[in-house]
Formats: sequence, C-alpha cells, structure tokens
Amino acid sequence: MAVNEQARREALRDFLKDNVRLRVDFSRTGQQRGLPPPPLEKPFDPAALRRDLPGRAGWKGIGKVDLADAIERRESRRDFQRAAFTLEELAFLLWATQGVKKRFGDSCALRTVPSAGARHAFETYVLVFAVEGLEPGVHRYLPLEHQLLFEFEEPDARRKASAAALGQTFVGGGAACFVWTAIPYRMEWRYGEASYKVIAIDAGHVCQNLYLACEAIGAGACAVAAYDQAAMDALLRVDGVEEFAVYVAPVGKTAR
Repeated sequence: MAVNEQARREALRDFLKDNVRLRVDFSRTGQQRGLPPPPLEKPFDPAALRRDLPGRAGWKGIGKVDLADAIERRESRRDFQRAAFTLEELAFLLWATQGVKKRFGDSCALRTVPSAGARHAFETYVLVFAVEGLEPGVHRYLPLEHQLLFEFEEPDARRKASAAALGQTFVGGGAACFVWTAIPYRMEWRYGEASYKVIAIDAGHVCQNLYLACEAIGAGACAVAAYDQAAMDALLRVDGVEEFAVYVAPVGKTAR
C-alpha cells in the first residue's frame, strides 16, 4: 500500500517537473500539423454590449506608487469595504493583469504579464458588484480592444460567488471578483501535453500583477484556489471542458 501511495505521489509531482516535455511528441501539436492558431481571445457577438475602458491617459494619476512599497505592502486582503471602484480603477487592474502592449497579427500578442510562447491561455471574467458606471453582473475583459463585454446579469451575485467559493464570504464582499478561466487549446496548440505546467505558472504571473496593482490604488486582493469547480463554471456559464475556471481573486477597497 505504501509503495502504491508513493508511486501516486511521484506521478502527481511529475506534473511540476520538466520530464513531461521529454515525452511529448511535438510533431502532433496543432502548430506542427499546420493547423491555424486559436483566437487570441474568446470570440464574441459584435452586437453585444461593450464598454470602452479608459487607457493610461485617462487614469488621472492612479497607480502611481513606488514599486518597492507595493511589493512590501503586498498581502492577501479579505476585509473589504463596500466602497465602489471607479471605472478607471477597474480598467487599470484589467490592463495590469492582461493588457496588450503589442500585437503581431492574429497569432501573437505581448501583454503586461509573461506567458509561455506568448500563448496567454486565460480569459478574464469580472463579477461586478460595485463599479461606478457599470451594470452589476458578469463581464468579460476584451484585452485586444481594451473593452469590457457585458455577458449577463446575475441576481444575488455576491452570495453566489461566495457559495461557489465553498462559502468563503469575502469572495463576494468587495467591489468585484476576478475569475480567470483557461482555454487549454491555446497552449496545447503549441506545446501539447507540456501545456499544463506552464498554464499553472502563468496564472501566478497574472494574479501577482493584480496584487501589486491593487496596492497601487489603495485596494486589496486575495488569491483563491479553493472553489467548487462545477459551481464556478456554471456561474460563468462556461462549458467546463474547453474552458473552465482556474483561479479566483476578489478585489475591493480596504482600510489602511
């Protein structure tokens, strides 16, 4: 029994090693077979309600903070005030976590966070609870357009977000809650079975930028990896197979 348990642990830990790369037949990836790359962002109905987000010129000086101070102050914050975010503040957080700096046609975009092969497998959903000028509900960030797409209204969203996060009430307690989903094929197209380690690594890059950006605007964030997968996917109305939630982070103003 002990031998079987050790073997199971070693198999699971192998996910964190580079060994899997040695076993991947890269000739079978979509890229090597000449298949077109998947879209850089999830397609949307052009007629859907979209909101232009203010860019750097419209942030009115927010986010100006000494980097060393932001790093030193960074911590997981769960005690949120019910104060609303401004649209500029939310736009800054979205740009800091997935903003596009340079685009190379339809196959590649450089963003504010690193990603293996610049594949960027994530979509950013925002459960908006209290943001000035935005309708509460589920929105999705469109990084190529720097817009916010209104997905749908979700009554009692604060409670549902907390319930999907296994009853962690602070998840619904701030101004908004970020939920990142993965679309694995964006990474699989190039890296095959080696994709899953780097998708997990990339999630850390994204959330750390959120932490630092929140510190810069007098807000806070808390990374959450404990949630009910089926409930969170259902809340976002994603299929749970080709796209599913991988990371959650509520954000809000905090008392300092």
